[in-house]
Amino acid sequence: MGIKYKITIVLVLSLSLLIVGCRADSSQQLNQQSIKSHIPVNNKAKPVIFIMIDSLMDKPLQDAIQEGRAPAMQYLLHQGQYFPHVVSSFPTMSVTIDSTLLTGTYADQHHVPGLVWYSDSRKRMIFYGNGAKEALKIDQLQVFLDAIYQLNQVHLNKKTKTIHEELADKGKESASINAIVFRGRTKHALKVPDFIANSSRVPEKMIVTGPKWLSYAALAQLNPKNSWNTPVWKKFGMNNEFSAKDTAFLISQKKLPDVTIAYFPENDNLAHRKGPTQLKGIEKADQALQTVLNAYGSWEEAVNSAIWIVMGDSAQSAVYDDRQAATVDLRSLLSHYRSAKLNQPVRSDDQIVIAANERMAYIYAINDNVELSDVVKSLQKENKLDIIAMKDGTNHIHVTKGKKGKLFSYRPGGKYMDEYGQSWTLSGEEDLVDITVNNNRIKYGKYPDILARLHGAMNSHEGRYVVVTVQPGYELVSESSPTHIGGGAHGSLHEKDSLVPLIISGTNTRPKTLRIVDIKDWILQLVNK
Repeated sequence: MGIKYKITIVLVLSLSLLIVGCRADSSQQLNQQSIKSHIPVNNKAKPVIFIMIDSLMDKPLQDAIQEGRAPAMQYLLHQGQYFPHVVSSFPTMSVTIDSTLLTGTYADQHHVPGLVWYSDSRKRMIFYGNGAKEALKIDQLQVFLDAIYQLNQVHLNKKTKTIHEELADKGKESASINAIVFRGRTKHALKVPDFIANSSRVPEKMIVTGPKWLSYAALAQLNPKNSWNTPVWKKFGMNNEFSAKDTAFLISQKKLPDVTIAYFPENDNLAHRKGPTQLKGIEKADQALQTVLNAYGSWEEAVNSAIWIVMGDSAQSAVYDDRQAATVDLRSLLSHYRSAKLNQPVRSDDQIVIAANERMAYIYAINDNVELSDVVKSLQKENKLDIIAMKDGTNHIHVTKGKKGKLFSYRPGGKYMDEYGQSWTLSGEEDLVDITVNNNRIKYGKYPDILARLHGAMNSHEGRYVVVTVQPGYELVSESSPTHIGGGAHGSLHEKDSLVPLIISGTNTRPKTLRIVDIKDWILQLVNK
């Protein structure tokens, strides 16, 4: 392997790591501002500024506020509303969650199943990002193309409109700043870094569709002066400071559209490395938020001039610090099957494919002789496994757990109604999914909105597969998949991975339900009133 090729692989790896949360730290220190008196909300339609802070959680946010490390979020919280527990999507991985946010649907409609999945029609794994060990075995140029182009222009269901598309159809404008999912109606030419474009497999300019204002790290900036935030040691611009500067640029130039969606990525990496209780990531996100608020001249003017929405995408649960105890190796549980290898095309004699997404995984039966029920039985031998689910030919989803012989089955439609107005047909052991039923009313326990979220994943893409999650404290692994020993991880249906805080300021309204899947419709109502 030539030195030039080695350098190219290292740099492409750096780009691919952006999606999974290996973010650079921002060193900018911003002035903190004291809390103002309560500002009355005016009812005139105002632009919406939506800030997504990766892996923001209620308890560490409250701790950061208590210690005076998050004055901007404290200010917005005190001026408006705070909801500590909003339900995320599933799998609780950023790419699927962002697809849910933008489309207002779960994965059965938007068709983005996770960070890692297997395409039966393409006969290959899809990676929107990966860990360092995986990267040594994976075609990094394909990861780049999948994460930037294929995700938005091909994989995301064209029949499911994004918020950017709906706004454009109504004659309104929007912006996307460092968001992973950004599809819209306006064509943009993303500038591909020379070291990638020189590979001959990637064009110098990548044509995509997005909102009117599209910013994506080194590939596209709104503020011409923001390029100094895009060197390799700052993750090519996939950092809080870049996102804040481009958002502030729209405000200062009086170009702020009806809706702006900005992504602050750095907290995720710190939570993965240090664990879900760390506060440094929240402090750094708050400093970036201060940059945006300061663009108005004062925080009081900021709240009077715009509707502010600040929230997390998913939570993280702590992973035990003993590698042997904390990890569940799916390959060993399924060792009697021939598993497809990461660094090889799928072979005719391969029987299963394992796609691990931290604390959840898809296990595909790609050989007709492999029965999903047999895969489930093999998985049941491990008591650390939490939810094990498969779908039959009648659209019923069957759920069991590790070391349990019980079974719970359900399908959409029926006499049982949940707290979100969704109806279901249920049978079997309801305690497996921690729901209680009283007078045909369903109440969720430690797996919020599990019936709809799991149904979304089970119907998100083609193929025969089992969905499996692991109990808190543990992480699923397969060939070279990344781990977060002693840190934090997400992916599962459990509330520890699934509940995120929401701050609303500048309006006294709220989403129809406290779920990310209902955020899109609420934002559209805010700007269309």
